[in-house]
Amino acid sequence: MKKTVSIKENKDFKRLYYRGKSASQDCLVLYWRRTGAPGCRLGITVSSKVGKAVVRNRVRRLIKESYRLMEDRIPRGYDFVVVARSRAAEADFHRVSQALEKVMIKGGVVKEGMRL
Repeated sequence: MKKTVSIKENKDFKRLYYRGKSASQDCLVLYWRRTGAPGCRLGITVSSKVGKAVVRNRVRRLIKESYRLMEDRIPRGYDFVVVARSRAAEADFHRVSQALEKVMIKGGVVKEGMRL
């Protein structure tokens, strides 16, 4: 993720949960908010309900890689939080990648026809 910084502080996550917009798909929920900053920030939340540590880390890696592949299509100046649902534990990379793309399109962050 060359142009994206991680969100690490709890107050930033809470701000997105309460003031941001959201869109959901079968295995992911996306919260976003326009900030106007020169870059984007990404936070990933995977609850212990999803599975044990190995499963949670795998889901986190899948989400990061899906975001990395879409990063050039995403305009600058947004904060994102991706929350993995329990169905993400059984999901493969293709399903997670499609879900992330669909919630980005549903939210109006990325245009549907945009491909690089």
